[in-house]
Amino acid sequence: MSDTAPEQNTRLNHPLISMRGRAPNQSNRPATTLELLFDLTFVIAISAASSQFAHLLGEGHYKAALSGFGFAMFAVIWAWINFSWFASAFDTDDWLYRLTTMVQMIGVLILALGLPAMFSSIDEGRPLDNGVMVAGYVVMRVAMIAQWWRVAKSSPAYRRVALMYVRSLAVAQLGWIVLIFVHTSLAVTLLLALVLFVIELGGPFLAETRGGGTPWNPEHIAERYGLLVIIALGEEVVGTVATLSAVVDAQGWTWQVVGVAVAGIALTFGMWWMYFALPTGEILTKRRQLAFPWGYSHMFVFAAVAAVGAGLHVAALYLEDTATIGPVAVLAALAIPVFVFIGFVYAYGFFMFSVRDPLHIKLLASTVGLLALSVLLTALGVPVVLCLLVAAAAPAVSVVGFERAGHEKLNSALSELS
Repeated sequence: MSDTAPEQNTRLNHPLISMRGRAPNQSNRPATTLELLFDLTFVIAISAASSQFAHLLGEGHYKAALSGFGFAMFAVIWAWINFSWFASAFDTDDWLYRLTTMVQMIGVLILALGLPAMFSSIDEGRPLDNGVMVAGYVVMRVAMIAQWWRVAKSSPAYRRVALMYVRSLAVAQLGWIVLIFVHTSLAVTLLLALVLFVIELGGPFLAETRGGGTPWNPEHIAERYGLLVIIALGEEVVGTVATLSAVVDAQGWTWQVVGVAVAGIALTFGMWWMYFALPTGEILTKRRQLAFPWGYSHMFVFAAVAAVGAGLHVAALYLEDTATIGPVAVLAALAIPVFVFIGFVYAYGFFMFSVRDPLHIKLLASTVGLLALSVLLTALGVPVVLCLLVAAAAPAVSVVGFERAGHEKLNSALSELS
């Protein structure tokens, strides 16, 4: 294997390259086209989970909805996170790396195909039907083991950390395979899964803190996370429009349909603006120790974005008269994930900068207050669509406040970071 690709190679344009680690502070390190293609397959799984979640919420099956959605989102997002951090440190873009990435993409599609059966089994009270879903997850993770094994073979400097990843991944995947054949109650299954979650999450933490760490690039990682947020936000609009199309076909154009569409666009735009107000790449460059709390907590951020899409979907089902829940539950299905998303965005600002600015606290209180008002108005009998528009305006409070005074405070705080 060669360390660098030759300038001219008429036989093969992507020869094998040793995985010795990339420069962690490499400038102008954008996401690759392969990473973008990889993200699209994950959005398919996120969309499938969001759709199943929305339909169960619309039927009032909250326990099944939350259990299935949590299980699905962990599998999808955790696999994406692992690949993204690995790619930031060891992406060689040779033919073997590309093919291994393709295997992971196949795995996520298999996982997506298994989601309906998993949700259905929970909803019907049967033993968890997770065979196809877990099979897809294991395919992704075995491919990841192969990638880390390449690092262990290629790079003496990162051999120890790579082998720590290999061991934790292997143990966890054996556990997931066993879980396929354990036909028991949902509670017992989730308890066993919790043990495997700890192994999955603890392996990288031990490897990075005690195994020497990996040369991930902070600007690249910040961009990768941001791109998945953008794609997931876009899926909100696509899913809502698809559902509203059915309403239009059945009932024609109404002000309620237009209102839900406007609310979806406004909410998506406001969440995008809020998320990218923070210069995350610069913060992680100066405070690499924040990588784990920031990176791990994004599982809730990504899940919240997907859940917002599900909430908009529920609103469309309500207009279609196929949802059995009441108007307050419809608003709550949207307002709660928006609240979670906004809460994490503010938490990043508070704790990554280590400052508590009164302006930001007031903006947070006002934003959350507007969300609460939307639910209250629904309880008082205000039409659901008008309340959706009130909820959709909540991020705008933070956006306007930040644009008027927040930038200066943020830049000042950033300059003080060591």
